[in-house]
Amino acid sequence: MSNLTFDFAPDVRPLAARLRPTSLQDYCGQQHLVGPGTALRLAIEAGQVSSLILWGPPGTGKTTLAEIIARYAKAQVLRLSAVTAGVKDIREAIDQAKAALQQSGQRSVLFVDEVHRFNKSQQDAFLPHIEDGTIIFVGATTENPAFALNNALLSRTRVCLLKKLTAADLEQLLSRAIADISSNTNRLAVDEPAQQLLLAIADGDARRLLNLVELAGQAAIAGESSVITAALVKELVPQILPGFDNQGDLFYDLISAFHKSVRGSDADAALYWYCRILEGGGDPLYVARRLLAIASEDIGNADPRALTIAVDAFDVYHRVGPAEGERAIAQAAVYCALAPKSNAVYLAFNHVRQLVRQSPSYDVPLHLRNAPTSLQKQLGHGTHYRYSHDEPGAVSAGQQYLPDELVGSRFYQPTDRGLEKQLAEKLQYLDQLNQRAIQGDDNV
Repeated sequence: MSNLTFDFAPDVRPLAARLRPTSLQDYCGQQHLVGPGTALRLAIEAGQVSSLILWGPPGTGKTTLAEIIARYAKAQVLRLSAVTAGVKDIREAIDQAKAALQQSGQRSVLFVDEVHRFNKSQQDAFLPHIEDGTIIFVGATTENPAFALNNALLSRTRVCLLKKLTAADLEQLLSRAIADISSNTNRLAVDEPAQQLLLAIADGDARRLLNLVELAGQAAIAGESSVITAALVKELVPQILPGFDNQGDLFYDLISAFHKSVRGSDADAALYWYCRILEGGGDPLYVARRLLAIASEDIGNADPRALTIAVDAFDVYHRVGPAEGERAIAQAAVYCALAPKSNAVYLAFNHVRQLVRQSPSYDVPLHLRNAPTSLQKQLGHGTHYRYSHDEPGAVSAGQQYLPDELVGSRFYQPTDRGLEKQLAEKLQYLDQLNQRAIQGDDNV
């Protein structure tokens, strides 16, 4: 991309407002949804769009697409924000839609931004009016609709996934922005490094790109400069904050990527996702807690030290604070990533837990029962119990510990990785001792 030049225009509206497209031809990105020949594009062009949920990151064109849909449908646009609106506002919007339909036959697109912030009763308020055609409902959300919206609303709408804008999309938008900002008095250029930096900072967010271009242009004019440089952009945005939405979908995606990287033994990826969370303002202790789970679930007895190291990292953070504590968590993450993996305990625990829930309450064998009173002793509690420390090798070979109905069951199946390889050998040795004792071998 070569140097781009522009002048400032007298239009005082924000750049994002001036550049908002009004047709599908000018709409930037989301070609998987509204590209030529797609079902949604054909429906929009025909003015026959059903109610939609637009799900995607900020700055991907959800509001713009809603307004384009209304324009093609020759419908008025009614806007609500779930951040500030209540049931009263919903009723007023519905009344406006009914009035327009009755008086002039005009349909209404009711656009609800941040729709996931409405509670169930507020969401339910739209249902009859979607069904009877009073409104074309278009809800915008950055959260997973399957979690954030109730089933009744989802069943009456089509969910459309919007993606972050690509580098090519952003370049196209940047060119439009530069062409728009023009006047006869203030002519500016954006050099190549600045353009690349702007695209990187935008990170797929059109609104962020346009706001920063406008801010950089104003700063350059104020400084009597004719060029927007990378140095100026860095001064305006000294740190590129990675995408992050604490407790939102992206947060859980990052945590998922971190967990799976550790489980997959990729220490570099584990560090990358951990730092993404940190730089986005995430809680390092959330990662530390996840490591505690990983050490038990994914490493287990293949390397029991992993659990100790994860606990120690958590403790270090509390004792010395973030600077050293975050590094200790990173150390634990690398150790856990490179540790041998086993989910044998995890599987065995879940299996036995389910077995207990679905089985009768089998009796405890008499010899294993506690006998603190003479009556219990008379009933046979504890009779014939063999104290293992008094046995050869501290093993009561052949002694039964499971209920009668489960004798012979094997729940824990250790792997051949790490310490579990030795545990598997120990289990095999114990099995042999038990079998010989049961068969009456006196050499046990």
